[in-house]
Amino acid sequence: MNGAIIVVYQPDFSMVERLLTRVYNQVEHVVIIDNSPTKHDFKSIISSYHYVHFPENVGIAKGHNHGLRLLLSLGCEYGLLLDQDSLIPEDMVFRLSSLLEASKALKHHFAAIGPSIKCSFTKRNERARYQRDIFEYDELVGVNQIIASGMLIDLGALDEVGYKDESLFIDGVDHEWCWRAKSKGLSVARAKHVEMVHRLGDSRSKFVGVTYRVGSPIRLYYQFRNILILSRRPYVPTYWKVRCIVLMPIKFILNSVMQKQRKQRCLFMIQGIADGVLGKRNCYEENWSSHQ
Repeated sequence: MNGAIIVVYQPDFSMVERLLTRVYNQVEHVVIIDNSPTKHDFKSIISSYHYVHFPENVGIAKGHNHGLRLLLSLGCEYGLLLDQDSLIPEDMVFRLSSLLEASKALKHHFAAIGPSIKCSFTKRNERARYQRDIFEYDELVGVNQIIASGMLIDLGALDEVGYKDESLFIDGVDHEWCWRAKSKGLSVARAKHVEMVHRLGDSRSKFVGVTYRVGSPIRLYYQFRNILILSRRPYVPTYWKVRCIVLMPIKFILNSVMQKQRKQRCLFMIQGIADGVLGKRNCYEENWSSHQ
């Protein structure tokens, strides 16, 4: 039995409707985790779903964990994680779950499988530039990590891997879980022939001919902080640590000079670096509310 978890924050109903319409007939249970300040009703889109409201915004990791535990209590074997800005094909759950089932039968243990990602901004298939494929097996490519949206998790693997790291709150949560799974001897893979359209970042900018993703100012706090936190962990790939730390000064300059809301962005980055060095975790407000 399959279930889906969709975490929303101040949802764009046109996007959510598009996603829910696609996923509703592919799974037995739909769980909507709403981190918005006010409640939302999705009954005009789908008739049956499990709704959990966290008005204080508990972050993506805790939202996923609550949904995963709920799916387990409902008897689901696989759990699909989705963001509201993804568009899945009509047979994606069947195809991904079939690949997991076939792999199990052949004693290949996968913690999760995700689709190939086509970015809605660039209209191109996205692949990590500095990540090598670990292996190729039939319709699957073994990788170090996949993004959370579109990730189909074998819920039985949670006993060994554990749940998402709630202390990270948002950025790096999906990759950290994949790296932890690999450190436990389980694999993570991308399906070669299953494609999902997803929006990566809020917008795009160019600098000396290079296009890069731009997110909201608050995300910079979590990105900078979590890079420094994750870089201390032994199971995090060395190439990721080196790449992220080397690029931090460039990212700092681009966001403090080239983007709008420069002062706000600069402050969030400085606060993220400070908390990363000190090892502070959880949400921004918990660490900085007294300074506002």
